[in-house]
Amino acid sequence: MRLKCIACDVLARPIYLCAARSPHVVDIDLLERGLHDQPNVLRAELQSRIERSQNYDAIVLGYGLCGQATAGLKADDKPIIIPRAHDCITLFLGSRQRYKNQFETQPGTSWYSLDTMERAGRTGGSGGSLAWGTNANQDLEKIHAEYVKKYGRDNANYLMEALEEWQSRYQRAVFVDLEIGDAGKMEAEAMAIARKHRWAFEKLAGNLLLIRRLLHGDWNEDFLTLQPGQELIMTHDDEIMGVRAERSV
Repeated sequence: MRLKCIACDVLARPIYLCAARSPHVVDIDLLERGLHDQPNVLRAELQSRIERSQNYDAIVLGYGLCGQATAGLKADDKPIIIPRAHDCITLFLGSRQRYKNQFETQPGTSWYSLDTMERAGRTGGSGGSLAWGTNANQDLEKIHAEYVKKYGRDNANYLMEALEEWQSRYQRAVFVDLEIGDAGKMEAEAMAIARKHRWAFEKLAGNLLLIRRLLHGDWNEDFLTLQPGQELIMTHDDEIMGVRAERSV
């Protein structure tokens, strides 16, 4: 098969590694992590990339639901395959069940990995956690300035209040190590962030299973396949996402 992989750049290393080992021809298109800040923009960009991808047997997405950014995506003339995942943390951990166990037992967790920290534009976590660096005041000023530029001062102030409230709920920082690349520096920085905020720190082994299956064409029940004419919807259950058939005219 010829596969087009459209993925978030926080998955860069595992995507490239698994693509290199895939029995299929895989072309990779990475999008900036910052697009997650505006789900509607990310959705539009993904749809545009999907529609421009020609001469492929299928399109695979290195995304989860991602703040509903993928809800509403439509398959045109070829299938789209996407992991049944809330966000990239599931892909780093390797299974929905492992993700569920973590979030049920330790919901107040800020997540970190080598790729998310390198490619965030500012040091930080993923999957809903705010991107905090070791110099928290400088980071807050930078984030606020970015929000003022994008949304105006009043909206920026509101967003900062919400982000600071969310941060106050954290009790643990987790660094997920996929053992791809030298993660020592970023692990140490994640540990420093945890120490600064008096969070517990834990290191978890990552698992490439979902990413490998995505790029090797091993699409089992952990993946949703959109056939031409179908639309991705959020299901509010353990399946995470489902399909809506195209309405007949």
